[in-house]
Amino acid sequence: MGLSTELYRSVLYIPASRARAIDKARNLPADAIIFDFEDAVTPDAKVDARVTLAAELKTGGFGSRARIVRINALDTEWGRDDVRAVSDMACDAVLLPKVDGPGHIDAIAALTDKPVWCMVETPRGCLNALAIADHPAVAGFVMGTNDLAKDMGCDTGGDRLPMMVALQTCLAAARAAGIVCVDGVYNAFKDDDGLRAECAQGRALGMDGKTLIHPAQLEIANNIFAPTAEQIDLATRQIAAFDDAQAKGEGVAVVDGRIVENLHIETARATLARAAAIRERASS
Repeated sequence: MGLSTELYRSVLYIPASRARAIDKARNLPADAIIFDFEDAVTPDAKVDARVTLAAELKTGGFGSRARIVRINALDTEWGRDDVRAVSDMACDAVLLPKVDGPGHIDAIAALTDKPVWCMVETPRGCLNALAIADHPAVAGFVMGTNDLAKDMGCDTGGDRLPMMVALQTCLAAARAAGIVCVDGVYNAFKDDDGLRAECAQGRALGMDGKTLIHPAQLEIANNIFAPTAEQIDLATRQIAAFDDAQAKGEGVAVVDGRIVENLHIETARATLARAAAIRERASS
């Protein structure tokens, strides 16, 4: 799903309690928005946040952006009421924090018919990633790298090598199950170079996109998680060469000195489809 035409290049967190911030999100170039009931909302504002978000989502105006609502964990005093409230909201999915195993999905699926996205942010969740991803209610993973680093006691800077096994395990599980997987946040929202490097790393791994904490991060994520002009050109030439080879009764083609087979054509077609989806999103 790393080259899916579903766009999750930029997934922006917005506090569900702040009507003004929600309104601004209507005009931001984010592919998806996570309206947050959890970390971004203080305990005394959590109940009112449900009312605020329900009204804003009913008003609409979010275009083709995916609308995902992160609830509080089900073992908190707000979690189950959050699920019930979200079930009646005009959103696309509910995001459950700190998912440790498929039992957590069973619990939320008993309360709502909405597709479930999972915050994978605990060591146990990473080790159970495939069982979680295979649950029929699950549509996506969001990597919670801050909490994961805290629980693992690992370094969060530089190349993220200390948590690479966890990231790749969860991504492999998502790919095996055919669901979306987006990378964790980059905390230093004024550090463009650092964000660019981490986005490039996530894209190289195969992530569908990046979760973001500030609108200033949108442009970098959108650019890096889009096919480059060079990739689009190569994909176009690969398809043309392969079609020509097949017309001659040949099973493979050669482009730039490299063999091109069926598997390369699948990737090439996905690249062009993704580029077309991005152009369509930009014009809408």
